[in-house]
Amino acid sequence: MAVGGGGGGGGGGGGNEFQPHPVKEQLPGIDFCVSSSPNWPEAILVGFQHYLVVIGSIVIISTIIVPLMGGGNAEKAEVISTFLFVAGINTLLQTVFGTRLPVVTGPSYAFLIPIISIALSRRFSDNVDPHERFKQIMRAVQGALIVSSFFQMIVGFFGFWRIFARFLSPLAAVPFVTLTGLGLFIHGFPQLAKCIEVGLPELIILIVLSQYIPSVLKSNKVIFVRFAVVLSVVIVWVYAEILTVAGAYNRRSVKTQLSCRTDRSGLIGAASWIRVPYPFQWGRPTFNAGDAFAMMASGFVAIVESTGTYIVAARYGSATHVPPSVLSRGIGWQGIGTFLDGIFGAGTGSTASVENAGLLGLTRIGSRRVVQIAAVFMIFFSVLGKFGAVIASIPLPIVAALYCVLFAYVVSAGLAFLQFCNLNSFRTKFILGFSLFMGLSVPQYFNEYLLIAGQGPVHTRSIWFNDFVQVIFSSPATVAAIVAFLLDCTLSRSHDSTRRDSGRHWWEKFRFFNQDTRSEEFYALPWKLNRFFPSF
Repeated sequence: MAVGGGGGGGGGGGGNEFQPHPVKEQLPGIDFCVSSSPNWPEAILVGFQHYLVVIGSIVIISTIIVPLMGGGNAEKAEVISTFLFVAGINTLLQTVFGTRLPVVTGPSYAFLIPIISIALSRRFSDNVDPHERFKQIMRAVQGALIVSSFFQMIVGFFGFWRIFARFLSPLAAVPFVTLTGLGLFIHGFPQLAKCIEVGLPELIILIVLSQYIPSVLKSNKVIFVRFAVVLSVVIVWVYAEILTVAGAYNRRSVKTQLSCRTDRSGLIGAASWIRVPYPFQWGRPTFNAGDAFAMMASGFVAIVESTGTYIVAARYGSATHVPPSVLSRGIGWQGIGTFLDGIFGAGTGSTASVENAGLLGLTRIGSRRVVQIAAVFMIFFSVLGKFGAVIASIPLPIVAALYCVLFAYVVSAGLAFLQFCNLNSFRTKFILGFSLFMGLSVPQYFNEYLLIAGQGPVHTRSIWFNDFVQVIFSSPATVAAIVAFLLDCTLSRSHDSTRRDSGRHWWEKFRFFNQDTRSEEFYALPWKLNRFFPSF
C-alpha cells in the first residue's frame, strides 16, 4: 500500500483496492536520495556531468548578450568564467543554507529581455569604443540585477513566498512544473537542428545508452544509466572533431560552421590561463529606475521557475514535498545569488537550473553531495580559463540534444503529480487543460508579436513597463502558474470534494516544517541552525 494510505481522493468510486499504481509521496527507484551519496569516484564523475550540462546554458546566454553589448571573444570568455565562478558559489550556498536540495544554481533566460533592452538603449549609442560600450552596459546590468536581488530576498526571507506555497496544491503545481520544462522547448530540437549531423547522433546515442542498453544488459548496466551524458558527449564530440578536420564544413555557410565546427567558438584562444573573477571588475554599477523595474519582473519569473525546479528536484531526490518555509528560504538565497551576479558582473541573474534537475532523473542520483562536487568543478574551471574554455567549446547542438532528454524528465515530473488529483472531476479537467493551453498560447503570442513588430503588444511610452509586461507573459511557467493557482483557489471552493479533487490533502502535512518528521532529514539547516531560525 502507498505511503499515506492509498486512494487518489474523491469521486472515484469502488475504493482503492483496484488501484494498480498506488500514490507515492516519495519517488521509488532512486539509487541515492538527497541525503545519501555514491562512492567518491562515481560522485565525482556524476558531478562533472552536472558541470557539463550547466556550461551549455552559460555559453548560450553569453553568446546572445555579449555581442549586443559590444564585446568580442575575450569579453565572452571573461563573462563565462565569471558566471561559472559565481554559479559555483551560489550552488554551494543553496545546497548548504537554501533549500538543501540537489539543485544547481545557473543562468536564467528570464533576464534576457531586460538585458537586451538595456544593451540596445540609445543612451549607450554614443560610445564608439566597443570595449568601453561593453563595460558601460555591463555596469547598467549590474545595477539592475542588484535591485532585482533585493526584491527576491524580500519575497523569500520575509515569508511572502511561503504564503503562496501554502495554498499550492498538486493540481495547481502540475501545469507550472510541467511548463518549467516544456516552456524551454525552443532550446531543444530547434537548436539541435542547426547542425543535424552532430545533434541528432548525440540524441540517439544518449537515448540508446541510457534507456536501451541497460534493459538488455544483466551486469554493469548502472554505468550506462549514470554516465550516459559524458559517454555520449565524448563519442559525438570526437565525431564532430573528425568532421571538422576532414573539411566537411569548409564550403558551408558561416552560420552552419559556427554551429557544427569544433574550432569556431573563439573561446580557447581568448581565455586566460588563470583568472580569478572579482567584484566590480567592470567598474562601479550604475542604477536606472526603469532598468530596475524591468529586471524585477525577470526576478519574479525566476522565482516561479525556480519553485517548479525545486519541486522537481525534491521528487527526483526521493524526498517529500518541499515545505513552504523551505521554498521561501530557497528564494531568499536565490536573491543573494542574484546579488552576487550583480556584484561580480556575471551578465545575467540566477535561477535553479532546469536541465540539471532533469539530470537527477536521468542518472537516478538525487544526491546533494554530487551537486556540491559540481559546484567545485565550476569554480575550478572558472579560474583555469583555458581548460574551462575547452569544455565550453563543445558545439551547442550537442548540448541541445542533451536538453531534449533532460527537459523531458522535468516535464514528466510535473505530470507525475496528477497521481494526487481526481482526474474524473470536470473541475480538474478544466483547470489542467486551460492553464496548460494558456501557458503555451499566451507566451507564443507575445513572442511572435515581439519578433514581427520589434516590440511587444504592450508598447507605451514607458519602455520599462513594456519590458515588465513582456517578461511576465513570455514565460510559459509563469502564465501557467498564475492561471492554475487563481483558478484552483477560487473555482468551486465551497464544494466539499474540491480539496480532495485537487490533491491538497496529500500536501497538508507539509504545510509546516515540523508537521512531518521526514522534513528534518531532507531540509533541516546544518549545524542545528534551525534552532535560531525556527521559521526557516
